[in-house]
Amino acid sequence: MPLTLYTYWRSSAAYRVRIALHCKGLSFESVPKHLVRDGGEQRKADYLALNPQGLVPALGDDGFVIPQSLAICEYLEETHPEPRLLPGNANDRAIVRGMALAVACDIHPLNNLSVTAYLRSELGADDAAVNRWVGHWIQRGFGALEERVRRAPGDGRHCYGLSVTLADVFLVPQMYNARRFKVDVAAYPRLVAICAHLEDLPAFAAARPEAQPDAE
Repeated sequence: MPLTLYTYWRSSAAYRVRIALHCKGLSFESVPKHLVRDGGEQRKADYLALNPQGLVPALGDDGFVIPQSLAICEYLEETHPEPRLLPGNANDRAIVRGMALAVACDIHPLNNLSVTAYLRSELGADDAAVNRWVGHWIQRGFGALEERVRRAPGDGRHCYGLSVTLADVFLVPQMYNARRFKVDVAAYPRLVAICAHLEDLPAFAAARPEAQPDAE
């Protein structure tokens, strides 16, 4: 039975999982959940029965449903360990996880749909104010991540080491978001160069939002 990915084409969290699935050569069925239409399909009763948090992505594996992109990626790493997205050494794995978490916990939550919708509806922020908010948190997070990458061993084409890791899987969708919100990323040349390399790789290209069947 193929894996089932509950997804939305422009969700950067779902984008991460698509990259991981493609990196590991796994076939999957996409089940889109439009995050805006009809109040958000992710909030409908049928989906909440699968994922009470009402967020995408979620991954179904023969009836077992995993929410949260990092948990999904770690599950895939454990159930389909090759090619590896986490290095073999415990210290290296901790560094890679830290880079991925910098995106997943510190940058992305502050500029996702629920936060920007609240800024608009409850605080009266217009588009310019929302873009400033998003830009501030991306730039703050990217500044720290740029320095972490500078200190890490690597080849200039990956966040850490000589091959794709979870850090790369999480960076590329966040760079996509930065560009979507017209954030100036010139101050992060290492991150920009890494993304330029990764985005041309087949697994990353297949996962791009515009390549998804539900893309608008």
